[in-house]
Amino acid sequence: MSVWDDLNSLLDSPSSLTVTSNARGTVKDKVNFKVDEDVAALRKAIEGLGTTEKTLIEVLTQRSNAQRQIIAKAYEKATGRKLIDDIEGDTHGDFEDLLVGLIKPPAVFDCQEVVRAIKGAGTTESTLTEIFASRSNSQIQELSEAYLAEKGKALLHDLKSEVSGDYGKALLILAEGKRDASTNVDSAKAKADAKALYQAGEKKWGTDEGKFIDILCHRSIPQLRQTLIEYKNISNKTLQESIESEMSGDLEDLLVAIVKCVKNVPAYLAERLFKSMKGAGTTEATLTRILVSRSEIDLMDIRAEYKKLFGYSLYSQLESEVSGSYGNALKHLCGQDD
Repeated sequence: MSVWDDLNSLLDSPSSLTVTSNARGTVKDKVNFKVDEDVAALRKAIEGLGTTEKTLIEVLTQRSNAQRQIIAKAYEKATGRKLIDDIEGDTHGDFEDLLVGLIKPPAVFDCQEVVRAIKGAGTTESTLTEIFASRSNSQIQELSEAYLAEKGKALLHDLKSEVSGDYGKALLILAEGKRDASTNVDSAKAKADAKALYQAGEKKWGTDEGKFIDILCHRSIPQLRQTLIEYKNISNKTLQESIESEMSGDLEDLLVAIVKCVKNVPAYLAERLFKSMKGAGTTEATLTRILVSRSEIDLMDIRAEYKKLFGYSLYSQLESEVSGSYGNALKHLCGQDD
């Protein structure tokens, strides 16, 4: 049975979308943090002849984001230059992207990823789907504030011109960051929603996408978990299986991502990591985004789910897929081999 078919443990397990603790992160505040020592080490690594990548990795991947913000301020005070600018001037490629991502506050990093996904010709729907399906209300609201501060325009305004159709409709609801946050579960409503979904899909010639979008994008996580169980009772199939057989394209990907994140955000992200390293060529942008953005949230859980799903550790896969300073920095963020 795949991890996605098992609904038994759903109601008891905590969700990354509702838990605010960072106990499952691989990166924590460094004990005995000495900002002046870190700034001196970074300066030496950057200003010396040739950049000492090892120092950059050791300092930036082993401090919490809050500590990196303190380092960046102290660095600028000491040198008159921004740390991000110096990193951009001294490193390049994926390694540069990773270090710059670490120095930015989490909401600003998420914002940058959204900007990248909608910039230029064609929109990277898979990135938008991953971000908006796996972030909590407060993370989405902080992302929106960062977007407004950077672009001077509302995130929703810019997304509207980039996404369309049913996919666009669903994504824009998620991007409001207003999913019901109640922790109370209404069993009767879950049964009614499950029945409405069954009648809008499996029972109908053609699918009523609007019904799926409305329920999956608005209901609270605990409520949706109960609905998934009720749905399987009614239809003998999981809701994910029904979506996969009824829909296609970006809308199918988004609704499946929502259902997976309702069940288990770390398992969803573990799958994204696996796919980014499978086959010819590695999708470095996805690796960087997930490891940076989840390093203080639930990367330990993502590692555990990765091992469960694929039979080997995330660390060993990184070791065989990515090399050089970039690979070393990713492994530092990942933490030890499981």
